[in-house]
Amino acid sequence: MAIAKCRFSGQPLYQTFIDLGMSPLANAYLTTEQLNNAEKFYPLHAYVSEDTLLVQLEQFETPDHIFSDYAYFSSYSVSWLKHAKAYTEMMVEKFGFNRHNQVIEIASNDGYLLQYFREKGIPVLGIEPAANIAKVAEDKGIPSLNKFFGVETAKELVIQGKLADLLIGNNVLAHVPDLNDFIAGMKLILKPNGILTMEFPHILQLIEQNQFDTIYHEHFSYFSFLTIEKIFAAHNLQLFDVEELPTHGGSLRIYAKQDYAVHLSISQRVKDLKAKEIAAGLHRMETYITFGEKVKETKHKLLNFLLTAKAEGKSIAGYGAPAKGNTLFNYCGIGKDFIDYTVDCNPYKQGLFLPGTHISIFAPDKIRETKPDYLLILPWNLKEEIMEQMAFIGEWGGQFVVPIPEVKIYQSPIRDRVLIGS
Repeated sequence: MAIAKCRFSGQPLYQTFIDLGMSPLANAYLTTEQLNNAEKFYPLHAYVSEDTLLVQLEQFETPDHIFSDYAYFSSYSVSWLKHAKAYTEMMVEKFGFNRHNQVIEIASNDGYLLQYFREKGIPVLGIEPAANIAKVAEDKGIPSLNKFFGVETAKELVIQGKLADLLIGNNVLAHVPDLNDFIAGMKLILKPNGILTMEFPHILQLIEQNQFDTIYHEHFSYFSFLTIEKIFAAHNLQLFDVEELPTHGGSLRIYAKQDYAVHLSISQRVKDLKAKEIAAGLHRMETYITFGEKVKETKHKLLNFLLTAKAEGKSIAGYGAPAKGNTLFNYCGIGKDFIDYTVDCNPYKQGLFLPGTHISIFAPDKIRETKPDYLLILPWNLKEEIMEQMAFIGEWGGQFVVPIPEVKIYQSPIRDRVLIGS
């Protein structure tokens, strides 16, 4: 059997971060016609590189297969749209971007972010590999290049004179199988004094908040600031600022520039975060290889809660059909015997079935119709938004359940209790 190699350094991978067993692709939702067909399951085994401490999965499918037709649309989250608009306002105020500048976003999805720059008269270009999503952005008036990004696409843009004063990549870096090609491409299209910002989940939060369900095959890599700084430096890009964000359970927004650009100095936040990560042990292998025991404990607690609830005759529905929910269900062995159905606001998912478990996905009005005793919130990073929207379940005594970082029950109006030892 071939040994997996680090996608940045090329060194062999021997150390396990977490082994979540066998799982289907987390976004491979099924139609009714596909339910009786064989499904592909792949090892969901994350390793940590000994030389860079980059946490990563092996690649089993090509990006073409995973991302060319995708079911995730950013605009269906109200809180994410607010986040995007606030980012736009902040970047314009801080750096003075205007109609003379070019903003380019990689993995621009349905135009959820670029629409706010366009409203300000700033030229925009989206690069989005999923044709179905790129079309939605185009219909909004957001110019969108339907391609995967890397050196080849970057060279095409350079020939066309499309260089970025602001280059954006939100929640895309984890989805990139060839990090070196991707980052080299970004360097090519970033103007000499251009600014690059990227957002991605912070592995410090993944470890401390037990967010193992954010590990799935579409997420190839998981980053600390210490690791990503090394990777960018290898491509002559310098990280000069960073923000810690609450999004997706705890993310980083990094700011990068060409390493020869001298107009921006290294912020104190960079120094503070590096010190914080070192204090948390992210520079030591031991921190990574002990993560698995905490995950097993969470699995046992969740299964105990579900078994108890079903023994008491309670009904349980899910809220959301996110990729993280599919990791949770497949790893824990949670199927239709526990969860009656799930609901999602995204009409592209309604009428489909979750991969592996075949749990049905309905529109949210199904909740009022069936009045479940418990509503299990799968996109726990949006739990406040969801509990506000679904507060009406308190009318029949319904309660919310959030599985991560530990099983918690929330009543409506919102009160919570931890299920100790459950």
